[in-house]
Amino acid sequence: MTKELYIGLMSGTSMDGIDAALVEIDTATCTILHARSAPWPDDLLKQLQEIVTQPEQAALGSVAGLHIKLGHEFANAALGLLDAAGHPPEAIAAIGSHGQTILHAPDASVPHSIQLGDPATIAVATGIRVAADFRNADIALGGQGAPLVPAFHRWIFGRDDEDRAVVNIGGIANVTILHADGDTTGFDTGPGNTLLDRWIATHRHSPYDDAGTWAAGGRVNKALLDALAGDDYFSRPPPKSTGLEYFNLPWLQRYLDKLTEPAESQDVQSTLSELTARQIADALSALPTLRQVAVCGGGVANSDLIARLSTMLPDCNIQTTADWGIDPHWVEAAAFAWLARQRVHGLASNLPSVTGAATGISLGGLYLPPGYRS
Repeated sequence: MTKELYIGLMSGTSMDGIDAALVEIDTATCTILHARSAPWPDDLLKQLQEIVTQPEQAALGSVAGLHIKLGHEFANAALGLLDAAGHPPEAIAAIGSHGQTILHAPDASVPHSIQLGDPATIAVATGIRVAADFRNADIALGGQGAPLVPAFHRWIFGRDDEDRAVVNIGGIANVTILHADGDTTGFDTGPGNTLLDRWIATHRHSPYDDAGTWAAGGRVNKALLDALAGDDYFSRPPPKSTGLEYFNLPWLQRYLDKLTEPAESQDVQSTLSELTARQIADALSALPTLRQVAVCGGGVANSDLIARLSTMLPDCNIQTTADWGIDPHWVEAAAFAWLARQRVHGLASNLPSVTGAATGISLGGLYLPPGYRS
């Protein structure tokens, strides 16, 4: 099949901006032609953070309005990308937009997952058809609706001569284990950057721990680490997925309050870094033949976290996905470009072995701009 151009749009649980990637894709290859990140406007970011941390106080009208406003921001990110890359909108087969997750509860009595960023608004503003709402078809089939990117990992990184693993460290960390026999497993291991970012923001007024320097200067509080690692989520078998609804500062504070001696704030940061690395390492240690591991997401910049992970996995070659052909900062945006292609061509894009869905399905809906002709 001929090569086509797609745009992938992604904003993750860290909410540090919209990642946009222009991707050339055919049946076997994926090449990122251009990529850029656009920060959320301060007022919209504040609203998003308030909704995620206090969903019970969110007014329905405000959420609906924010859905449209975010749609315009996603559209602007796509148009800005095209302008920087020098490609006209009519050259693009489709946009794949993940949206901004504000609530993910696949294990609720009525399972659900909500992303903001109206795809119809994106389609009208860009003149490009949009594939979006990728999670809910999987949930309707009994799945977790996440993680979605392992199917892309299998397609682009899988090999039949060795076991491999991809570790994505965003706000939430997840692993994809690519078995040489073609089987794929994957799940959210727990917090990635989210608790690290929020803890340092609270105690050092910094949006993130640059290279993990603050965590590296602290000491792991064993009592706190053991308590955190004993949380029920970590012992729950896959398929499983999670988000900020579960791993947040109130969750951490409940464990801090149970300590017999107060923990130093820097030691808490070090302990959180150790927790993230331990949960990832435990997931990968289940495959003793594993030797090749590639990391992507914002966590690649956290030298302390990567060092801890390397220590815990001494038999593994820890690289980044750049060594496997895709810049680690743009893997997820590229994945949503691929998911858009799968939707356009009616090809399955979830992995029941990962999400727990009853069957594979072409995820998402297609939203067409006025006057669209296929």
